[in-house]
Amino acid sequence: MRNVYYVYILTNKRNGTLYTGVTRSLLRRIWEHKNKIKDGFTKIYTICRLVYHESFNDIHNAIAREKQIKAGSRKKKIALIEGTNPHWYNLSGDWYG
Repeated sequence: MRNVYYVYILTNKRNGTLYTGVTRSLLRRIWEHKNKIKDGFTKIYTICRLVYHESFNDIHNAIAREKQIKAGSRKKKIALIEGTNPHWYNLSGDWYG
């Protein structure tokens, strides 16, 4: 079985608060954010709209990319999102029925 790791960006609305994370299971992790399973930043600000993600075969590369995105400016994060998702659609909108 192939290992896949994801770096993702969530928001609460278009041009809203941004959150960047890394996970092995994007489906599970987004479900946790949507259902406010874990206390923290995303729960406080109701951040659960997936607007960007990348996949990696190596966890070290995924973590390095997460750090690179987090270190970037808000302007760079918005450009990254709008490069593939200019309308800020919720990419996980139909995952859970």
